[in-house]
Amino acid sequence: MTTTTDTSARTLDDLRDGPPTVSIETAAAYLGVSRAYGYRLAQNGHIPTIRLGVRRLRVPAAALYKLLAEGETETN
Repeated sequence: MTTTTDTSARTLDDLRDGPPTVSIETAAAYLGVSRAYGYRLAQNGHIPTIRLGVRRLRVPAAALYKLLAEGETETN
């Protein structure tokens, strides 16, 4: 697997075929927003996240894929 820092060339197929979770930074790149705005979206519940440890947040790739394919997720 080739690792690249250029996230602008990633496709939904890359997301679907990639790891089960991605970083907030990667999710923000898929959404076309800045890293800071990605964290704000996650904090407000617009990007679904899971917490791994005290400081580590990850975005489930399947949830991000669904968000990109279908639009905004419903929050309660």
